[in-house]
Amino acid sequence: MGKTKTVITVISKISERPVAQDAALVVIHGLDLGRKYDLAKPTLVIGRSSKCAVQVDQESVSRNHARISSQDGVVTVEDLESTNGTYVNDEPVKAKVQLRNGDLIKVGRTIFKFLAGGNIEAAYHDEVYRLTTVDGLTQAFNRRYFEDTLERELSRCSRYGRALSLIMLDIDNFKVINDSHGHLAGDYVLRQVSAAIKTKIRREDILARYGGEEFALLLPEVDLKGAAALAEKTRKLIEKHRFEFDKAVMPVTVSAGVATIASKSADPAELVREADLRLYAAKESGRNRVVSDS
Repeated sequence: MGKTKTVITVISKISERPVAQDAALVVIHGLDLGRKYDLAKPTLVIGRSSKCAVQVDQESVSRNHARISSQDGVVTVEDLESTNGTYVNDEPVKAKVQLRNGDLIKVGRTIFKFLAGGNIEAAYHDEVYRLTTVDGLTQAFNRRYFEDTLERELSRCSRYGRALSLIMLDIDNFKVINDSHGHLAGDYVLRQVSAAIKTKIRREDILARYGGEEFALLLPEVDLKGAAALAEKTRKLIEKHRFEFDKAVMPVTVSAGVATIASKSADPAELVREADLRLYAAKESGRNRVVSDS
C-alpha cells in the first residue's frame, strides 16, 4: 500500500464564514419561543401585518417593522420607519446593518437570534437546547438552571466544608420605569443590568434571572464578607451606569440581600429564603443598598 498524505484543514470560526443561503432567525424571547425562520428568499419582512413573512402580533410592533435582505452571501437588516425602532445587540438600526452569526435582533418585545454557517440544523438544535438554560431577554441563566445548580453546589460545598453565598438583587422602582418609559425601555434596563453584573463576576459564578426584575447570583467558595463586598461593588456600578433608551436617560439602582450557608444541614430553600429576607430589608430601609446580616 502506498502512503496517503494527511490533508491539513483550517477550521474557521462560524462568525468568519460566509453566510450560506440556509441562514436563519430563531426566536429566543417572545411569542413562538424556539421557532426558526429560514432566510431562503432574498427579502423577508417582519411586522404585525398578517402579510409579513414573520408576523409578530404585538402592539409595540409596526405593521411592516423591519426587512431582512440576503445578497451575495451577505445578510442585512433595516428598519422600515417603525414606531419603536429595530435594534441589533441593543443598538438602534439607523441604516442597513450587516448581520454576524449570533447577533440579537429586537423587534418590539421579541428577540431573534441570527444563525449563519454551514450546518444550520445543528446550530438550531444547539440554540434550542440553550433556551432551556438561558433567559432569552437578559442572556443570564434562567430560574430552572439556577435551582438545579444551587442544589448541586450546596451539596458539594457542604460535603467539603466550603462556603457558598447567594446574592438576591432587585431593580428598584422597576414598575415606575415601565410606566414612565414603556416596556421596551424596561426590557433594555434588564438587559443592561445583566450585562453590567457579568463584568464583575468570575467564570464559576452563576447569574440568573430569578423572576421579573429580580436576579440571583450564586457564588461558590465565597464567604459572607466577600459576597457582601461584591454586592456593594455591583450596587455602585449600576448606580453610576448611564441607562439611556430612545433619548431618555433613566436613573437605575438595585437593592441586594446576601446570605451564606450556615451549616452542613442547610437546604436550598433556606439559603434563598435568607437572602430574600435581607433583600426585603434593603428595600424597606430605603432601597439602593445591600443588607448582609440579620
